[in-house]
Parts: sequence; C-alpha cells; structure tokens
Amino acid sequence: MIMQKYFNPSILSFALVATVLFSCGKAAQAPPPVAVPVSVYKVASKPVKGLDTYPATVVALNEIELRPQVSGYITNIFVEDGQLVTKGQKLYQIDQTKYLAARNQANASLASANAHLSRIKKDVDRYERLDQNEAIAKQVLDNAKAELLAAEAQVQAAQAQVSSAETDLGYSQITAPFAGRIGISQVRLGAQVSPGQPLLNTLSSTDPVQVDFVINEKEIPRYYKLVNSPDAPDSLFTLKLSDGSIYPHLGKLATVDRAVGRQTGTINIRVEFPNAERMLVPGMTGTLQVINADYGDQLVIPYKAVTEQMGEYFVYLIGADSTVTQQTIKLGTVFGTDVSVREGLESGQNIVVDGIQKLRQGAKVQVQ
Repeated sequence: MIMQKYFNPSILSFALVATVLFSCGKAAQAPPPVAVPVSVYKVASKPVKGLDTYPATVVALNEIELRPQVSGYITNIFVEDGQLVTKGQKLYQIDQTKYLAARNQANASLASANAHLSRIKKDVDRYERLDQNEAIAKQVLDNAKAELLAAEAQVQAAQAQVSSAETDLGYSQITAPFAGRIGISQVRLGAQVSPGQPLLNTLSSTDPVQVDFVINEKEIPRYYKLVNSPDAPDSLFTLKLSDGSIYPHLGKLATVDRAVGRQTGTINIRVEFPNAERMLVPGMTGTLQVINADYGDQLVIPYKAVTEQMGEYFVYLIGADSTVTQQTIKLGTVFGTDVSVREGLESGQNIVVDGIQKLRQGAKVQVQ
C-alpha cells in the first residue's frame, strides 16, 4: 500500500505570520543599553614641582697639570698628598744650584756691560766738548758714538740674560697658581725631571665647582624661557648624588656652550654649585634636576585615567547626560600615581577613572 503526503499551503502561511508577530513583539520589548558603572575624578589644580633629570658630572672650576719647565732633580716636596693649598704656596723644588750660578753670572755680565757703557758715555761727552772747539777730529767723535751704541746693545743683551736666568730659577720652584686641593704626587724626592716630563701632580679648585650636563636642541627654547623668566624659582637647579641623597646647596647657571653639536644635536650646559664643605669632588657623577614648566598650581589627574592610542593620550570626559566622550590631552610630568595635564582639560570637569575598559565613545555611564 502506498501512502501519499500532501502539502498544505495554509499551514505554512500561518507559521510565517506567527513567527513575524513573535519577532516584532520581542523587539518591542528589548531593554535599553545598560549604563556602565564607573568611578569619577573631578579635575582640580594642585601645587606641584615637575623635574627634568639629566646625567651630570662634577668638574673643577680650575684644574691644572703641574709639570716641570726646567731639568734637574726634585730636592723638595713641600706638600702632602691631597692637601689643601693656597695661591702662591710652594709645592715642589728642583735643584737650583746651576740656576743660581747662571743668574749670578748673568748679573756679573750686566754689571760689566753697564760699566763699559758708562765709560763710553764719558768719552762721548768729552769728545763733543772738544769738537765744539774744533780740537778733535770728527772721525774720533763718530767712532765714540758708534761704540756707545754697541755698549748700549751689550747692556740690553746682558739684561736679557739676567731675565732668562731669573726665569729658569723661578721655574725651579713650582708654586700653586690658585687655591685648591693637590692630588697624589707622581714623583718622589730625587726623581729626575726635564721640561714637560713627567707629570708631577694635578691641582683642582674646590669652591665653587661646576656640574656639566647635556640637553637636546629641542629643549633649548623652553630651557631659555624658563631660565630667563623673572618668576623662575631659586631652586631651579638641584643635584641628586649617586647615593640618592640631595645635595644641600642650590645651583645657578654658569655657562651655555657656544653651539649645538652637529653630530649629536645636543648642547653642553654648566651649572655652578657652592662647595665649602668639599662634598663635591671633580669626576663625581649624579643627576641634575631642573624644574620644568609643571611648576606651581597645575591640573593633576590620576595616571590610570589616561588611555593611549597611536601615540596620543586621551581621557573619557563625562557629559551632562551621563554619556562619555574621548578628550585628547597633552601630558606633563608624572608625580607617582598622578600626572599633570598641560592641555585639553579644565578645572571642575569630571573624567572616568575606573571602568575604562568597558567604555566607548558615547557610552552611558553610572557613577559609583
């Protein structure tokens, strides 16, 4: 027995109508979007002090290598290693025997030349009186005047010899050209030295000292504006030592290099610090802290409220209708968990702090 199935078009039409009606009713009953629960921060200004930091090196204001300028043996060392010295204080002495003898000989030669010059002058004076009475030949007077010029030249040469001998004798005793601290001696008593060799010691000034650091050429306009501002704080420059402590004295701008380095794109700057306690030693390294534009009352927000996209920073700003908009901002200095805002926000505005991950432009929020 063969059974046949019959298709009923009315049943299919009824099913389709029922499905459409059910779908429309379900759409009409869809709930509104749920507001995202968030935490809010009210933007306000706070007193802050933003710092830019730079690796820095302590250098002496004056520093000189002490080297011999005459030859001989070291006969005296007048200072101890590391001693503080005053300007003009004796440091080293080279054997002076031959230099004293050379000076004495030069003085004797000068005395002889002066005596010869004096005799020639008297002869010339006598010959001129005789010439007035035509009692002497012109040739004799002319010869006497020529001898006078030669005698004067001999005196000048003798004076130069005396000066040279005095200079060599002075070089045999090395003194401090300025006040400072002497280093560790590189020679001992009896060492033989010659002009320029070896290095005897190094002398460095101690108070004040300077700190060298480098800034990028892009920072130069902002830097000069800050330094030359009449409202610039006294604590513009501070020095953080390698052990993490802050040097107790403030620095002041000493000098800026003449030009930006062509290869590096940087410029060298020196800041001067007082050093009466000798805490700072040439060659020390530290961190120079320079107050930047984030100084005084500035807008500060929690750093966790900031989102970064493609190198730009923004926050979610809450509007009057509890919807959020992305607000682009320009950040300044980070202070722990907070950050200063240089552009993009105003005091009194509300921004989202927690719940950012669930937000998008125009989303509804519910403040917790």
